[in-house]
Amino acid sequence: MTRKTVRIAMNGVTGRMGYRQHLVRSVLALREQGGLDLGDGTVLWPEPVLVGRREHALKALAEQHGLEHWSTDLDAVLADESVDIYFDAQVTSAREEALAKAVRAGKHVYTEKPTATGLDGALALARLASEAGVRHGVVQDKLFLPGLLKLKRLVDGGFFGRILSVRGEFGYWVFEGDWQEAQRPSWNYRAEDGGGIVVDMFPHWEYVLHELFGRVTSVQALTATHVPQRWDEQGKPYDATADDAAYGIFELEGGAIAQINSSWTVRVHRDELVEFQVDGTEGSAVAGLRKCRVQHRAATPKPVWNPDLPASYSFRDQWQEVPDNGEFDNGFKAQWELFLRHVYADAPYHWDLLAGARGVQLAELGLRSSAEGRRIEVPEVTP
Repeated sequence: MTRKTVRIAMNGVTGRMGYRQHLVRSVLALREQGGLDLGDGTVLWPEPVLVGRREHALKALAEQHGLEHWSTDLDAVLADESVDIYFDAQVTSAREEALAKAVRAGKHVYTEKPTATGLDGALALARLASEAGVRHGVVQDKLFLPGLLKLKRLVDGGFFGRILSVRGEFGYWVFEGDWQEAQRPSWNYRAEDGGGIVVDMFPHWEYVLHELFGRVTSVQALTATHVPQRWDEQGKPYDATADDAAYGIFELEGGAIAQINSSWTVRVHRDELVEFQVDGTEGSAVAGLRKCRVQHRAATPKPVWNPDLPASYSFRDQWQEVPDNGEFDNGFKAQWELFLRHVYADAPYHWDLLAGARGVQLAELGLRSSAEGRRIEVPEVTP
Protein backbone atom coordinates (compact mmCIF):
# COMPACT_ATOMS: atom_id res chain seq x y z
CA MET A 1 0.00 0.00 0.00
CA THR A 2 1.41 3.39 -1.06
CA ARG A 3 0.60 6.49 0.97
CA LYS A 4 0.28 9.72 -1.03
CA THR A 5 0.29 12.97 0.93
CA VAL A 6 -2.19 15.55 -0.36
CA ARG A 7 -1.58 19.07 0.88
CA ILE A 8 -4.83 21.05 1.09
CA ALA A 9 -4.91 24.80 1.71
CA MET A 10 -7.98 25.36 3.89
CA ASN A 11 -9.07 29.00 4.01
CA GLY A 12 -11.75 30.02 6.50
CA VAL A 13 -11.45 27.16 9.00
CA THR A 14 -11.57 29.52 11.97
CA GLY A 15 -15.28 29.96 11.20
CA ARG A 16 -17.93 27.64 12.61
CA MET A 17 -18.72 25.65 9.45
CA GLY A 18 -15.17 25.55 8.11
CA TYR A 19 -13.85 24.31 11.43
CA ARG A 20 -16.49 21.82 12.57
CA GLN A 21 -17.64 20.23 9.35
CA HIS A 22 -14.68 20.59 6.98
CA LEU A 23 -11.58 20.49 9.14
CA VAL A 24 -12.61 18.32 12.11
CA ARG A 25 -15.38 16.10 10.78
CA SER A 26 -14.03 15.70 7.25
CA VAL A 27 -10.30 16.17 6.68
CA LEU A 28 -9.12 15.25 10.19
CA ALA A 29 -11.67 12.43 10.31
CA LEU A 30 -10.10 11.01 7.14
CA ARG A 31 -6.73 11.05 8.88
CA GLU A 32 -8.21 9.31 11.92
CA GLN A 33 -9.46 6.47 9.73
CA GLY A 34 -5.99 6.06 8.21
CA GLY A 35 -6.51 8.07 5.04
CA LEU A 36 -8.67 7.50 1.97
CA ASP A 37 -8.16 4.17 0.24
CA LEU A 38 -8.51 4.64 -3.54
CA GLY A 39 -8.78 0.88 -4.10
CA ASP A 40 -5.72 0.67 -6.34
CA GLY A 41 -3.10 0.27 -3.65
CA THR A 42 -2.97 4.01 -2.93
CA VAL A 43 -4.07 5.69 0.28
CA LEU A 44 -4.49 9.46 0.24
CA TRP A 45 -3.24 11.22 3.37
CA PRO A 46 -4.70 14.74 3.64
CA GLU A 47 -2.31 17.32 5.09
CA PRO A 48 -4.19 20.57 5.84
CA VAL A 49 -2.48 23.94 5.55
CA LEU A 50 -4.60 26.33 7.59
CA VAL A 51 -5.08 29.77 6.01
CA GLY A 52 -6.79 32.84 7.39
CA ARG A 53 -6.43 36.42 8.57
CA ARG A 54 -6.22 35.87 12.35
CA GLU A 55 -2.77 34.58 13.23
CA HIS A 56 -3.59 33.77 16.86
CA ALA A 57 -6.66 31.74 15.89
CA LEU A 58 -4.76 29.75 13.25
CA LYS A 59 -1.90 29.04 15.64
CA ALA A 60 -4.31 27.89 18.36
CA LEU A 61 -6.12 25.54 15.95
CA ALA A 62 -2.87 24.08 14.68
CA GLU A 63 -1.62 23.43 18.21
CA GLN A 64 -4.95 21.97 19.29
CA HIS A 65 -4.95 19.40 16.48
CA GLY A 66 -1.22 18.79 16.14
CA LEU A 67 -0.95 20.40 12.71
CA GLU A 68 2.34 21.84 11.49
CA HIS A 69 1.33 24.18 8.69
CA TRP A 70 -0.61 27.44 8.84
CA SER A 71 -0.28 30.88 7.25
CA THR A 72 -1.90 34.30 6.96
CA ASP A 73 -0.32 34.77 3.51
CA LEU A 74 -2.66 33.24 0.94
CA ASP A 75 -0.48 34.25 -2.00
CA ALA A 76 2.53 32.45 -0.53
CA VAL A 77 0.50 29.31 0.10
CA LEU A 78 -0.85 29.31 -3.46
CA ALA A 79 2.69 29.78 -4.80
CA ASP A 80 3.76 26.60 -2.98
CA GLU A 81 3.89 23.85 -5.63
CA SER A 82 3.45 21.14 -2.99
CA VAL A 83 -0.10 22.39 -2.29
CA ASP A 84 -2.50 20.51 -4.55
CA ILE A 85 -5.96 21.69 -3.51
CA TYR A 86 -7.42 24.99 -2.35
CA PHE A 87 -10.56 24.91 -0.18
CA ASP A 88 -12.60 28.02 0.64
CA ALA A 89 -15.00 28.53 3.55
CA GLN A 90 -14.54 32.29 3.93
CA VAL A 91 -17.27 34.91 4.01
CA THR A 92 -19.00 35.08 0.64
CA SER A 93 -17.64 38.52 -0.27
CA ALA A 94 -14.03 37.26 -0.13
CA ARG A 95 -14.53 33.95 -1.92
CA GLU A 96 -14.62 34.85 -5.62
CA GLU A 97 -11.25 36.61 -5.67
CA ALA A 98 -9.54 33.87 -3.65
CA LEU A 99 -10.91 31.08 -5.84
CA ALA A 100 -9.77 32.88 -8.99
CA LYS A 101 -6.27 33.25 -7.51
CA ALA A 102 -6.16 29.55 -6.68
CA VAL A 103 -7.26 28.51 -10.17
CA ARG A 104 -4.68 30.79 -11.78
CA ALA A 105 -2.08 29.17 -9.53
CA GLY A 106 -3.04 25.79 -10.99
CA LYS A 107 -4.74 24.43 -7.86
CA HIS A 108 -7.76 22.17 -7.85
CA VAL A 109 -10.50 24.02 -5.99
CA TYR A 110 -13.24 22.86 -3.64
CA THR A 111 -15.48 25.49 -2.10
CA GLU A 112 -18.44 26.33 0.04
CA LYS A 113 -21.32 28.16 -1.54
CA PRO A 114 -22.33 30.60 -2.82
CA THR A 115 -19.33 30.63 -5.10
CA ALA A 116 -19.66 34.36 -5.88
CA THR A 117 -21.81 37.36 -5.07
CA GLY A 118 -23.45 37.36 -8.52
CA LEU A 119 -24.11 35.08 -11.47
CA ASP A 120 -21.59 36.79 -13.77
CA GLY A 121 -18.81 36.17 -11.25
CA ALA A 122 -19.89 32.58 -10.65
CA LEU A 123 -19.91 31.83 -14.39
CA ALA A 124 -16.55 33.52 -14.82
CA LEU A 125 -15.08 31.22 -12.16
CA ALA A 126 -16.53 28.15 -13.88
CA ARG A 127 -15.07 29.22 -17.23
CA LEU A 128 -11.70 30.05 -15.66
CA ALA A 129 -11.44 26.64 -13.98
CA SER A 130 -12.50 24.83 -17.15
CA GLU A 131 -9.94 26.67 -19.27
CA ALA A 132 -7.23 26.04 -16.66
CA GLY A 133 -7.95 22.31 -16.70
CA VAL A 134 -8.18 22.05 -12.90
CA ARG A 135 -10.72 19.93 -11.05
CA HIS A 136 -13.38 21.93 -9.21
CA GLY A 137 -16.19 21.13 -6.82
CA VAL A 138 -18.82 22.91 -4.75
CA VAL A 139 -20.13 21.71 -1.39
CA GLN A 140 -23.72 20.49 -1.75
CA ASP A 141 -23.92 18.80 1.62
CA LYS A 142 -27.67 18.42 2.06
CA LEU A 143 -27.77 15.79 -0.69
CA PHE A 144 -25.80 13.55 1.68
CA LEU A 145 -28.09 13.90 4.69
CA PRO A 146 -29.60 10.54 5.75
CA GLY A 147 -33.14 11.90 5.45
CA LEU A 148 -32.61 13.16 1.91
CA LEU A 149 -30.73 10.01 0.88
CA LYS A 150 -33.81 8.04 1.94
CA LEU A 151 -36.00 10.49 0.05
CA LYS A 152 -33.90 10.03 -3.09
CA ARG A 153 -34.23 6.27 -2.68
CA LEU A 154 -38.02 6.71 -2.75
CA VAL A 155 -37.87 8.95 -5.83
CA ASP A 156 -35.58 6.56 -7.70
CA GLY A 157 -37.82 3.62 -6.76
CA GLY A 158 -40.94 5.30 -8.16
CA PHE A 159 -42.68 5.39 -4.77
CA PHE A 160 -44.45 8.71 -5.40
CA GLY A 161 -45.87 8.04 -8.84
CA ARG A 162 -46.23 11.49 -10.42
CA ILE A 163 -44.79 14.04 -8.01
CA LEU A 164 -47.22 16.91 -7.46
CA SER A 165 -45.60 19.18 -4.89
CA VAL A 166 -42.73 19.73 -2.48
CA ARG A 167 -43.12 21.78 0.69
CA GLY A 168 -40.08 22.74 2.70
CA GLU A 169 -39.70 24.38 6.10
CA PHE A 170 -36.28 25.52 7.26
CA GLY A 171 -35.09 27.72 10.07
CA TYR A 172 -34.94 28.55 13.75
CA TRP A 173 -34.80 31.60 16.00
CA VAL A 174 -31.43 33.32 15.82
CA PHE A 175 -31.09 35.50 18.90
CA GLU A 176 -30.61 39.20 18.31
CA GLY A 177 -27.38 39.29 20.32
CA ASP A 178 -28.43 41.68 23.09
CA TRP A 179 -29.72 39.53 25.95
CA GLN A 180 -28.56 36.22 24.45
CA GLU A 181 -25.59 35.64 22.17
CA ALA A 182 -26.48 35.11 18.50
CA GLN A 183 -25.84 31.66 16.99
CA ARG A 184 -24.79 33.13 13.66
CA PRO A 185 -22.16 35.80 12.81
CA SER A 186 -23.33 39.38 12.46
CA TRP A 187 -22.24 39.68 8.80
CA ASN A 188 -25.08 37.27 7.93
CA TYR A 189 -27.49 40.17 8.55
CA ARG A 190 -25.65 42.87 6.58
CA ALA A 191 -26.33 42.90 2.84
CA GLU A 192 -23.18 44.97 2.23
CA ASP A 193 -21.10 42.09 3.66
CA GLY A 194 -22.81 39.42 1.54
CA GLY A 195 -25.40 38.45 4.15
CA GLY A 196 -29.02 37.42 3.76
CA ILE A 197 -30.98 34.21 3.97
CA VAL A 198 -31.71 34.15 0.22
CA VAL A 199 -28.02 34.31 -0.65
CA ASP A 200 -27.34 31.65 1.97
CA MET A 201 -30.18 29.18 1.47
CA PHE A 202 -31.49 29.48 -2.11
CA PRO A 203 -28.29 27.84 -3.47
CA HIS A 204 -29.10 24.88 -1.18
CA TRP A 205 -32.69 24.68 -2.40
CA GLU A 206 -31.53 24.84 -6.03
CA TYR A 207 -29.41 21.70 -5.83
CA VAL A 208 -31.87 19.82 -3.60
CA LEU A 209 -34.74 20.47 -6.01
CA HIS A 210 -32.59 19.96 -9.12
CA GLU A 211 -31.09 16.66 -7.98
CA LEU A 212 -34.24 15.09 -6.51
CA PHE A 213 -37.18 16.50 -8.43
CA GLY A 214 -36.16 18.53 -11.47
CA ARG A 215 -34.61 21.79 -12.60
CA VAL A 216 -36.15 25.01 -11.26
CA THR A 217 -37.82 26.82 -14.16
CA SER A 218 -39.31 29.81 -12.33
CA VAL A 219 -39.13 31.51 -8.95
CA GLN A 220 -41.48 33.79 -7.07
CA ALA A 221 -40.16 35.00 -3.73
CA LEU A 222 -41.01 37.44 -0.98
CA THR A 223 -38.25 38.45 1.41
CA ALA A 224 -38.41 40.24 4.74
CA THR A 225 -36.16 41.70 7.38
CA HIS A 226 -38.33 40.89 10.37
CA VAL A 227 -35.73 41.91 12.98
CA PRO A 228 -34.32 45.30 11.89
CA GLN A 229 -31.75 45.71 14.67
CA ARG A 230 -29.24 43.19 16.03
CA TRP A 231 -26.10 43.24 18.19
CA ASP A 232 -22.68 42.18 16.91
CA GLU A 233 -19.89 40.09 18.46
CA GLN A 234 -18.69 43.11 20.47
CA GLY A 235 -22.17 43.76 21.85
CA LYS A 236 -22.72 46.83 19.68
CA PRO A 237 -26.10 47.42 17.99
CA TYR A 238 -26.24 47.54 14.21
CA ASP A 239 -28.91 47.84 11.51
CA ALA A 240 -29.84 44.54 9.87
CA THR A 241 -29.82 45.38 6.17
CA ALA A 242 -30.18 41.81 4.82
CA ASP A 243 -33.25 39.62 4.62
CA ASP A 244 -33.74 37.22 7.54
CA ALA A 245 -36.72 35.37 6.04
CA ALA A 246 -37.76 34.33 2.54
CA TYR A 247 -40.93 32.70 1.26
CA GLY A 248 -40.39 31.08 -2.12
CA ILE A 249 -42.43 29.24 -4.75
CA PHE A 250 -40.51 27.32 -7.41
CA GLU A 251 -41.86 25.72 -10.57
CA LEU A 252 -39.96 22.58 -11.51
CA GLU A 253 -39.31 20.92 -14.84
CA GLY A 254 -41.97 18.25 -15.19
CA GLY A 255 -44.73 20.29 -13.57
CA ALA A 256 -44.22 19.87 -9.81
CA ILE A 257 -44.48 22.93 -7.57
CA ALA A 258 -42.13 23.52 -4.63
CA GLN A 259 -42.81 25.93 -1.79
CA ILE A 260 -40.02 26.56 0.72
CA ASN A 261 -40.03 28.87 3.71
CA SER A 262 -36.61 29.90 5.04
CA SER A 263 -36.38 31.89 8.25
CA TRP A 264 -34.01 32.88 11.05
CA THR A 265 -37.00 34.38 12.86
CA VAL A 266 -39.12 31.29 13.45
CA ARG A 267 -39.45 29.06 16.50
CA VAL A 268 -39.26 25.37 15.71
CA HIS A 269 -42.38 23.24 16.01
CA ARG A 270 -41.37 20.28 13.87
CA ASP A 271 -39.20 17.23 14.37
CA GLU A 272 -36.07 18.61 12.67
CA LEU A 273 -34.64 22.00 11.68
CA VAL A 274 -35.42 21.31 8.02
CA GLU A 275 -38.24 19.17 6.67
CA PHE A 276 -39.55 18.48 3.19
CA GLN A 277 -42.97 17.01 2.46
CA VAL A 278 -43.31 15.44 -0.98
CA ASP A 279 -46.78 14.54 -2.27
CA GLY A 280 -47.37 12.31 -5.28
CA THR A 281 -50.23 10.43 -6.85
CA GLU A 282 -49.10 7.13 -5.28
CA GLY A 283 -47.71 8.27 -1.94
CA SER A 284 -46.23 10.99 0.23
CA ALA A 285 -43.11 11.39 2.38
CA VAL A 286 -41.75 13.76 5.00
CA ALA A 287 -37.95 13.89 5.18
CA GLY A 288 -35.72 15.77 7.60
CA LEU A 289 -32.03 15.73 8.40
CA ARG A 290 -32.05 12.09 9.48
CA LYS A 291 -35.54 10.63 9.38
CA CYS A 292 -37.99 9.97 6.59
CA ARG A 293 -41.61 8.83 6.94
CA VAL A 294 -44.01 7.70 4.25
CA GLN A 295 -47.70 7.17 3.64
CA HIS A 296 -48.65 5.07 0.62
CA ARG A 297 -51.82 5.54 -1.38
CA ALA A 298 -53.22 2.22 -0.20
CA ALA A 299 -52.67 3.16 3.45
CA THR A 300 -53.92 6.76 3.24
CA PRO A 301 -56.79 7.44 5.68
CA LYS A 302 -59.89 9.37 4.65
CA PRO A 303 -60.08 12.35 7.00
CA VAL A 304 -63.33 14.31 7.15
CA TRP A 305 -63.48 17.96 8.18
CA ASN A 306 -65.52 18.33 11.33
CA PRO A 307 -64.49 21.28 13.53
CA ASP A 308 -67.18 20.40 16.12
CA LEU A 309 -65.41 17.28 17.41
CA PRO A 310 -61.82 16.81 18.61
CA ALA A 311 -59.65 14.43 16.58
CA SER A 312 -59.64 10.95 18.09
CA TYR A 313 -56.41 9.88 16.40
CA SER A 314 -52.89 11.16 15.69
CA PHE A 315 -52.12 12.02 12.07
CA ARG A 316 -48.40 11.45 12.70
CA ASP A 317 -49.05 7.89 13.87
CA GLN A 318 -50.51 7.05 10.45
CA TRP A 319 -47.09 7.29 8.77
CA GLN A 320 -44.42 4.62 8.43
CA GLU A 321 -40.71 5.12 9.16
CA VAL A 322 -38.28 4.46 6.29
CA PRO A 323 -35.47 2.19 7.59
CA ASP A 324 -31.83 3.22 7.37
CA ASN A 325 -30.84 0.09 5.39
CA GLY A 326 -27.19 1.06 5.78
CA GLU A 327 -24.76 3.34 7.58
CA PHE A 328 -24.63 7.05 6.83
CA ASP A 329 -21.33 8.87 7.23
CA ASN A 330 -21.04 12.60 7.86
CA GLY A 331 -22.36 14.27 4.70
CA PHE A 332 -19.50 16.77 4.41
CA LYS A 333 -16.93 13.99 4.81
CA ALA A 334 -18.72 11.83 2.22
CA GLN A 335 -18.53 14.62 -0.35
CA TRP A 336 -14.87 15.33 0.47
CA GLU A 337 -14.13 11.69 -0.27
CA LEU A 338 -15.92 11.92 -3.60
CA PHE A 339 -14.02 15.06 -4.58
CA LEU A 340 -10.66 13.56 -3.63
CA ARG A 341 -11.46 10.45 -5.68
CA HIS A 342 -12.39 12.76 -8.56
CA VAL A 343 -9.03 14.53 -8.38
CA TYR A 344 -6.78 11.52 -7.80
CA ALA A 345 -8.68 8.57 -9.28
CA ASP A 346 -10.62 10.32 -12.08
CA ALA A 347 -13.95 9.29 -10.51
CA PRO A 348 -17.02 11.09 -11.90
CA TYR A 349 -18.15 14.23 -10.11
CA HIS A 350 -20.78 16.71 -11.30
CA TRP A 351 -21.16 19.13 -8.38
CA ASP A 352 -18.78 21.59 -10.00
CA LEU A 353 -18.53 25.37 -10.27
CA LEU A 354 -21.21 25.39 -12.97
CA ALA A 355 -23.57 23.66 -10.55
CA GLY A 356 -22.57 26.29 -8.00
CA ALA A 357 -23.44 29.01 -10.50
CA ARG A 358 -27.00 27.66 -10.72
CA GLY A 359 -27.38 28.27 -6.99
CA VAL A 360 -26.06 31.83 -7.30
CA GLN A 361 -28.47 32.41 -10.18
CA LEU A 362 -31.49 31.25 -8.17
CA ALA A 363 -30.56 33.51 -5.25
CA GLU A 364 -30.07 36.46 -7.58
CA LEU A 365 -33.40 35.89 -9.32
CA GLY A 366 -35.15 35.27 -5.98
CA LEU A 367 -34.05 38.68 -4.70
CA ARG A 368 -35.08 40.27 -7.98
CA SER A 369 -38.48 38.56 -7.80
CA SER A 370 -39.08 39.97 -4.35
CA ALA A 371 -37.94 43.46 -5.33
CA GLU A 372 -40.13 43.53 -8.46
CA GLY A 373 -43.09 41.63 -6.99
CA ARG A 374 -43.39 39.11 -9.81
CA ARG A 375 -42.61 35.58 -10.92
CA ILE A 376 -39.35 35.25 -12.88
CA GLU A 377 -38.30 32.56 -15.33
CA VAL A 378 -35.06 30.74 -14.54
CA PRO A 379 -33.09 30.05 -17.76
CA GLU A 380 -30.71 27.13 -17.96
CA VAL A 381 -27.16 27.96 -16.96
CA THR A 382 -24.54 27.15 -19.60
CA PRO A 383 -20.75 27.52 -19.45
